[in-house]
Amino acid sequence: MTDAKTPAARPANPRFSSGPCAKIPGFSYDLLVDAPLGRSHRAAVGKAKLKEAIDLTREILGVPADYRIGIVPGSDTGAVEMALWSLLGARPVEMLAWESFGEGWVTDVVKQLKLDATVRKAPYGEIVDFATVDFDKDVVFTWNGTTSGVRVPNGDKIPANRTGLTICDATSAAFAMDLPWDKLDVVTFSWQKVLGGEGAHGMLILSPRAVERLESHTPAWPLPKIFRMTKGGKLIEGIFQGETINTPSMMAVEDYLVALKWAKSVGGLKGLIARAEASAGAVAEFVAAHDWIENLAKDPATASTTSVCLRFTDPRITDGAAFAKAVAKRLEKEGVALDVGAYRDAPPGLRIWCGSTVETADVKALMPWIEWAFEAEIAAL
Repeated sequence: MTDAKTPAARPANPRFSSGPCAKIPGFSYDLLVDAPLGRSHRAAVGKAKLKEAIDLTREILGVPADYRIGIVPGSDTGAVEMALWSLLGARPVEMLAWESFGEGWVTDVVKQLKLDATVRKAPYGEIVDFATVDFDKDVVFTWNGTTSGVRVPNGDKIPANRTGLTICDATSAAFAMDLPWDKLDVVTFSWQKVLGGEGAHGMLILSPRAVERLESHTPAWPLPKIFRMTKGGKLIEGIFQGETINTPSMMAVEDYLVALKWAKSVGGLKGLIARAEASAGAVAEFVAAHDWIENLAKDPATASTTSVCLRFTDPRITDGAAFAKAVAKRLEKEGVALDVGAYRDAPPGLRIWCGSTVETADVKALMPWIEWAFEAEIAAL
């Protein structure tokens, strides 16, 4: 490659990781000076911070007033596991999977909880046809496949009169996509995705129907303390008012609060969705203009606007995995894109995070570098 072919512009922020994701624009440690470090999370100041995080989450996401929101341990994984272990077993279950994390929930339900679940799978780049799903069963699915770059386009095929619960892992969707709360009974996500927060903390949102199940159903298996949300057949309301099951990081809580306040400043949920869609749109324009790369999503209607997954299609490439890794390595060495390789279980390619904390200008600046790295690796074949 010659200097003449090297793109002139560079992304101001080369962080395109799909988790932990880029911090909010303008982030500085100075923004965290109000964190009550060295104080108990049970003290008034700690409780107030946790309650504020719950209240701002409700406000920005538009969560209905009668839905409970809890801060739980173990990131999104912890939140999902709490739901699976606490809620399932009362009625038949359908598991939907189209990427590695959905496959993980299938394994937990079938092999760990040993439930005779109906399992519906779709290959990477596609989703399960929701018209085939029996929503009178409890249904577990991811809204956005972080590792496959596909998402549920809307909740239209989820019936309002369902008798089962819908349990939705929305960790790469919350704050970047419009979630239909009336169609979702359990929603989980983590702080380190769309708002670029720190890891280890998860959010668990329960509809009144999910609460009713918790209070009426006793699982056939023992529940670890960290999963218990009821006592004496009643919901432990404190969990959903900021009284966490175990000790949270007040530094991470402060960081989440800073991100939530930034989210309000850019127009709330509508502004966050617009930012993600603009960045994903920049990638889509680039893909449409080049015949050697394509979106892993087969149907544009299901293409993710956060974890955008791409694959190389040039017939000169004989080892797709090696080629994609070489491109990602070249981009990282140049300092223009960090952590953009496809997930280890996914088809070879690139994964560009376009969540709401990423600046669209940086995504646009990255695209010529992808072409530069592609051409360099083709020349090296």
